[in-house]
Amino acid sequence: MSSAVSDVGLRTAVSAHALVKTYGKGETAVRALDGVGVSFAAGHFTAIMGPSGSGKSTLMHCLAGLDTVDSGEVRIGQTDITVLNDRELTKLRRDRVGFVFQSFNLLPTLNAEQNILLGLELAGRKPDRGWFDTIVDTIGLRQRLRHKPSELSGGQQQRVACARALVSRPDVVFADEPTGNLDSRSGAEVLDFLRMSVRKLGQTVIMVTHDPVAASYADRVVLLADGRLAGEITKPTTDSVLAALRHLGA
Repeated sequence: MSSAVSDVGLRTAVSAHALVKTYGKGETAVRALDGVGVSFAAGHFTAIMGPSGSGKSTLMHCLAGLDTVDSGEVRIGQTDITVLNDRELTKLRRDRVGFVFQSFNLLPTLNAEQNILLGLELAGRKPDRGWFDTIVDTIGLRQRLRHKPSELSGGQQQRVACARALVSRPDVVFADEPTGNLDSRSGAEVLDFLRMSVRKLGQTVIMVTHDPVAASYADRVVLLADGRLAGEITKPTTDSVLAALRHLGA
């Protein structure tokens, strides 16, 4: 079965066609993705949601090149990442993809500025200081750049992680449960920044979340169930997301 969901008339940042991903073999095999086709518009904020076991995290990992697919195609821009070797994939993720995870993944011995610039430094690239300043001012951490992670709140640490994901000007930022370790106020700060990065900085963000409130910050919600697409919500609200999840049995 192949299902497709797309943003019609918009430039596509990431797309998948007929994705199949199976874990295990024989009678114990689980088809995590079952013919998924979906595209994500550039300069938009999209959330991926579904019941536990729906395949949402598997889809993100395949879209980001963190996991392989059994069949189908994933494109970031015009690049089919399913045909790249490990070295090419590593370079693509380094140069064209940003990541924000539930755990902040900051180095405790580095201050906020050093953590933000670490990926560029490891890649041997010089930062665009104008872009760095724009991100820092947008994120509201100008006064905290010299502070180490232990001196920052959870919300501030996650905003540092968001800035690190953006500083290389990636084609797309993948955010995997970015508010999962935060209280509601800190989570709202991070979601505000992700939405602002789309609307003011032109970023493309794809976020996996189980939280209807978090999903309401997105421009669009893509719904999965049993490894298949189960619809989408445009201009989502907390109530519309909750209703859709109830319909899916989440």
